Amino acid sequence: MQLSNEDEEYSLSLSKFESMLKTNKVLFFDSEEFEDIILHYLDTGKASLAKKALKLALEQHPRSTGLKLVQVEMLIYDDKLDQAEKLLNELFALEPHNEEIYIQKANIFSKRDKHEEAVEQLKIALTYTEDYADVYNLMGMEYLFMDNLELAKENFIKCLEEDTEDQAALYNVVYCFEFLDQNVEAIEYLNQYIDRNPYSEIAWHQMGRLHYGIKQYEEALRAFDYATLIDEEFLGAFMEKGKSLERLKRYDEAIESYNRTIEIDDPTSYALLRIGKCYEKLGKKALALKYYNKTVHEDPLLDKGWIAITDFYVREKNFQKALFYVNKALNIDNSNRLYWKRYAVINKEMNFFEEAEVGYRKAVELGDYQLDTWLFWVDILQFLGEFDSATTTLLQASEYFPDEYEIEYRLAGIYFMQRDDAKGKFHLSNALRLNFKNHKLLKDLFPVAWERKIVRNMIDKYKSEH
Repeated sequence: MQLSNEDEEYSLSLSKFESMLKTNKVLFFDSEEFEDIILHYLDTGKASLAKKALKLALEQHPRSTGLKLVQVEMLIYDDKLDQAEKLLNELFALEPHNEEIYIQKANIFSKRDKHEEAVEQLKIALTYTEDYADVYNLMGMEYLFMDNLELAKENFIKCLEEDTEDQAALYNVVYCFEFLDQNVEAIEYLNQYIDRNPYSEIAWHQMGRLHYGIKQYEEALRAFDYATLIDEEFLGAFMEKGKSLERLKRYDEAIESYNRTIEIDDPTSYALLRIGKCYEKLGKKALALKYYNKTVHEDPLLDKGWIAITDFYVREKNFQKALFYVNKALNIDNSNRLYWKRYAVINKEMNFFEEAEVGYRKAVELGDYQLDTWLFWVDILQFLGEFDSATTTLLQASEYFPDEYEIEYRLAGIYFMQRDDAKGKFHLSNALRLNFKNHKLLKDLFPVAWERKIVRNMIDKYKSEH
């Protein structure tokens, strides 16, 4: 690759400076060369080299405003804000129309969480600068800090009007649109942006993401296609393209797209898992299992990989193997509620009710508050004859689901079974009010309670009155 004259000069300056440090000879650099060298070291995180360069620079050019502004930047970088402010005030007295002074003042205000004052300084900088894009970008960031997403978005858009190549601003614009729940408006904006900049793979990729987010999978696929045509190594776009193809049930093409990500970079557990899912959808079970195994080999801590293998065997009704894999997963992470729920479901299928009860209990303790988890757990407690535990669990569940007929019918059944008729009547009344149509649930779950006269009378009375 040919270097431009500017790049070549910059590279020579850097080499010259580094050889000077090794030989301890003092060589002369002009102030702009020093600025480039210092900023290079700052950008690459080599703060000590940046400080050495600045010290030498100020010895050779003690009056250079540019170097003093770099010094201000380094003081801010080191959180020496008072010193930076003092030096800026001195520079302001000499050059009140230098936009960089206002930018650095804004930087200090921002560091002190005074974002409104920072914006005021940046507005002044706008009146002196020729680099509008940079100032608009900085203003956008300040508005982001203030959670004013509308004004942030406005400034990032202005930045992109000045510099269509600013990728960070493009990502920030889309972030603002998404945060404001304006996906459709974001797509409209990106269409306009792409009209001006049709070869922006980032814009096409973001367009695809937005279409995918609102379930427009054909449009998403088209956008990801363009992104991958512009940049044939765009791993993220190939991954998203695969997801869109999956949604469109084009599983063979989705596998191709995921395989492309593996060609570009090392295989990711996510890509391997998706390939496995696609093969399973295509009915190629052996290949699906092969890729699920590759997934957990690549990342043994990926819960979705272990669950994919477990669910595969559950669908095959091979509960013995499913139990083996879910236990393997629990050995790696026994605080995962998804593992415990699978463990409970599998044990229940194998009629290991005590183990199933443990699984459901652990799942709930670890934060699985889905209704079906509570209900399966309660039904097993009841099957095991643990009526007091079942009642306590149902009352706990009713705090999360206060108007759920399935809970009320179960509470009514248990109380009637225990001859606590007052509580039984209360909960049966609630259940009938919430869902009379499914009142046979009581018969299915509590046939003994169903036959009691008090229960039959309540149901018949409710039926006649409604």
